[in-house]
Amino acid sequence: MKKLVCHCGAVEAEINLDGDLAKVIRCNCSICKRKGAIMSMVKNEDFKITKGQDKLKLYQFHSKVAKHYFCSDCGIYTHHNPRINPAMTGFNVGCIDEINTFDMKEVPVNDGQNHPLDKK
Repeated sequence: MKKLVCHCGAVEAEINLDGDLAKVIRCNCSICKRKGAIMSMVKNEDFKITKGQDKLKLYQFHSKVAKHYFCSDCGIYTHHNPRINPAMTGFNVGCIDEINTFDMKEVPVNDGQNHPLDKK
């Protein structure tokens, strides 16, 4: 079990992880390139907000399927539900204090600029 915390501590979540992070990514879509976070994913049932649900704000754009959440006090992106698979929760690895994202040398980039659901 890992604990996710926003910068100010108003939002906390528990993430049920089996050992280490299975996969980490960055994304080059229009929102992710601006937030610059390293993310990982778990099934929705493995992610639980334990504090500050009322502090979370939702941001949606484009197709309005993906749900991006951030703390309304400090502005930190905590997690999201991607439109490619809304049954998953992506989370900001930088919000887990015990993980140093600067030690992660090779973080693959997901090509969100060319999202498969945007292809005609």
